[in-house]
Amino acid sequence: MKIAVLGTGMTGIAIASKLLEKGHEVRMGSRSATNDAAVKWAAAAGAKAGHGTFADAAAFGEMVFNCTSGGASLEALRAAGAQHLSNKVLVDVANPLDFSKGMPPSLSVSNTDSLGEQIQRNFPEAKVVKTLNTLNCYLMVDPASLPGEHSIFISGNDAAAKAAVLEVLTRDFGWKPGSVIDLGDISTARGTESLLPVWVRLWGALGHPNFNFHVVVGSPPSPKA
Repeated sequence: MKIAVLGTGMTGIAIASKLLEKGHEVRMGSRSATNDAAVKWAAAAGAKAGHGTFADAAAFGEMVFNCTSGGASLEALRAAGAQHLSNKVLVDVANPLDFSKGMPPSLSVSNTDSLGEQIQRNFPEAKVVKTLNTLNCYLMVDPASLPGEHSIFISGNDAAAKAAVLEVLTRDFGWKPGSVIDLGDISTARGTESLLPVWVRLWGALGHPNFNFHVVVGSPPSPKA
């Protein structure tokens, strides 16, 4: 598959590299066609790797991963072009973190809205799927490196788009199907984005980001007599 990865930070590089390893053609997008990080990544990654502007990458990809900083995601996606996102699965991995007052960050949107919903509203022809935003980027693409069972979540309005993303998560990234919890439509991204304040504080308490959440599911409670 031809896949676009928008963003040249740690998350973009981790996801793009894993997809490439699994045999996909990957184009990394950034504001500039000559972005240093993208140029270096593509040069080292081999013949199936490419780079260009956000628009170049989005036009290339059959599936698009948004790995940009959450505060800049809408701007980046506008630069990518609605026409290049139309009818494509747009996997949103970003979080609306606001660092304007230092650490720990707050959420720039929460409670009654989410970044995932904002992206879907601004790009109504795209099929937005929110996932992988609740853990470190290295665990996103290598869940087996963390011992034991752990969970990720998926949100989106389009069932077929979620199924396509689930296939990438399980086949390419190594997630067990039972570890992926479908929360429902894109409005449920409010819940997963709201986990980030907890995640950041766990990082501070543990001293490293090598952890994840695990949802333990029991039997439904028996009705009271």
